[in-house]
Amino acid sequence: MESLFHYVTPPHACGYLPQESASMEYEYAADLEPDEYLARLNQGWRRFGGMMFRPQCQACNQCRSLRVLVDRFQPDRSQRRNWKMNEGQFHLEIGQPKATEDKLRLYDRFHGYQESAKNWPAHPTNDVEAYIGSFVNNPYPIEEWRYFQKGQLAGVGYVDALATGLSAVYFFYDPDLRYHGLGTWNVLNLIARAKTLEIRFVYLGFYVAGCSSLAYKARFRPHQRLDPDGVWREPIH
Repeated sequence: MESLFHYVTPPHACGYLPQESASMEYEYAADLEPDEYLARLNQGWRRFGGMMFRPQCQACNQCRSLRVLVDRFQPDRSQRRNWKMNEGQFHLEIGQPKATEDKLRLYDRFHGYQESAKNWPAHPTNDVEAYIGSFVNNPYPIEEWRYFQKGQLAGVGYVDALATGLSAVYFFYDPDLRYHGLGTWNVLNLIARAKTLEIRFVYLGFYVAGCSSLAYKARFRPHQRLDPDGVWREPIH
């Protein structure tokens, strides 16, 4: 791996816990190999394109990487309802990432809803270059998961298929279909595919205790969280 630049941001307002301040560590990597990223993933890094990042906050350590233990996963009642409701309703296609007009429109609609409903920061619409830089131009091949309902694009997810885990890079969906719980549905499909491929983990990114928008991740059990000492442990419920 060749690192092109590395920096840590000054403290700023935390987007997950408003009472805390946050700092992020960034590193842009050229020629990143899947095994190299897997090692970083297990150290708490995430990535968009070649840009890797992880929290480096001075006074708070609530932002933890979370991974589901695939071979022991048992859906709870709500997840079983989600599967029953959506199975047969949505068609999944897995292919290579590509920027298209329908994906960009869906991405903008998703963010527009999140901005108004959940106070997400505003982002520019129809930003083709940013979309390509985050999801299409990757240092190694990744998967694009496309969900359709009656032929219409309903959701798009980007997935790192690594040696010992599937890592959910990002997922967005039609806000008009939010009552289908498509975020949960996507994770359930990731776990099902990992079981078929006999892959040990599904990585769900950062979990922050006390942040309601991330609470759904902890419902996929059993799972491990990356503790500040660098060890993955199952939480004591």
